[in-house]
Amino acid sequence: VASHAFPHSSLRRGGLIGAPGTRPDPSLPPAVYHWVEMRTKMRIMGFRGTVIKPLNEEAAAELGAELLGEATIFIVGGGCLVLEYWRHQAHQRHKEEEQRAAWDAMQDEVGRLALALEALQAQMQAAPAHSALEELQAQMREVRAQLCPRDPPSAPQATPKE
Repeated sequence: VASHAFPHSSLRRGGLIGAPGTRPDPSLPPAVYHWVEMRTKMRIMGFRGTVIKPLNEEAAAELGAELLGEATIFIVGGGCLVLEYWRHQAHQRHKEEEQRAAWDAMQDEVGRLALALEALQAQMQAAPAHSALEELQAQMREVRAQLCPRDPPSAPQATPKE
């Protein structure tokens, strides 16, 4: 390995590249290890000395403005989605509360109707039975029959003489 390939002196001394099982120099920052690893991978894949040229100020400002505009649109869109989600959740909670109130009202109505049914059943049990009512009606017919004869006497009939 040539000394100009690695800018750090400990890399040249063998601190990073050593025998298998040896530990690298702990004084090196992790960025150096990453740089060496990426350079090695790039060389293995055939990308030798690709140099990225820095942008001029005008191009950098234009790209920065595009990034800022896209970030603004993304933030506004994300905010709209979050607000719509919260609005939908509030609507769902309100709808559930209305359903719960309607359910409670129906349960109260069923309870009231059950009490009314019990009262009617108690009245029916307290009233004379149907057969007793028919018996009373039959007795009243008998009394009427005794008080008012069915066939009022009509004109006296002549009896045949013998």
